[in-house]
Amino acid sequence: MQLSERAKLLIPQARIVSFTAWEKKYPQELIAIFQAADDDGRYLNDEDLVQITCLFPTLSVAVQQARLLQEKATELVANTRELVLVKFPQITEPKGELYPPERAEACWRDFWHFLRCITYGIAGQTPDFTSAKGLANMQLLYQELQVPLEPMIYGLEELKTICLKQLKIGEEYLLAAYFDHLIYCLQDFEAS
Repeated sequence: MQLSERAKLLIPQARIVSFTAWEKKYPQELIAIFQAADDDGRYLNDEDLVQITCLFPTLSVAVQQARLLQEKATELVANTRELVLVKFPQITEPKGELYPPERAEACWRDFWHFLRCITYGIAGQTPDFTSAKGLANMQLLYQELQVPLEPMIYGLEELKTICLKQLKIGEEYLLAAYFDHLIYCLQDFEAS
């Protein structure tokens, strides 16, 4: 899949997480752990999660919730992909919005990254974990690449449902806000 020059410029600027607001409630040492994971485009690893819990013990339950979701990330995203394909069966066919296969893979990878970003929010107990500037660039990138928003929003809603089923009764209500925040951000793309 050939990317335009504009898309290539937008990709590194479309980072949807921001830790700036976290500075009011967490020490820089803690934020640096999250920032390093985001810089690497990876989930928090076991060492990160232990460090977070040691630095801020009140986050231990949130860290365990994030760990549970990230340990199952591949399976959760695969299940989401299947549901998107059931709802939008022609989307990956020739002339579909996610054709050729490399285009579809990029969108499935976005769900993996969406969940990664959500787990940062959960582990840091910060439902408003996004960057306005990063989201604006992501919106421009999605426009440039003609990413179909309806299936992406649907997929994110299904990812939420699937993920919340992994949690204990009562936890799902508390964690829905992290997913809803990102869903609302993508819905704003549609409205613009």
